[in-house]
Amino acid sequence: METLTIKKPKNRQQRIVLNVVPKKYDFLMELLRNFNFVKVVEEENDGDSREEIIANLKQTAKDLKLLTEGKLQTRSARELLNEL
Repeated sequence: METLTIKKPKNRQQRIVLNVVPKKYDFLMELLRNFNFVKVVEEENDGDSREEIIANLKQTAKDLKLLTEGKLQTRSARELLNEL
């Protein structure tokens, strides 16, 4: 059985992600909707597809190769933060 630890939010809303067995989903959603201090936001997030993950890994490997060969220019973390 999995456990969920929730920390008390500090003057802001806390987002919680729960993995629920399908047969208990409707019950849990009905229960949560009855609390006036809980906002239920249902999202579908299947994440990246297998093909997208593989493509991203291949691109990352190419980029790393170019970096080690000195063919790809990098920037420091400070430069990145300054840009933000």
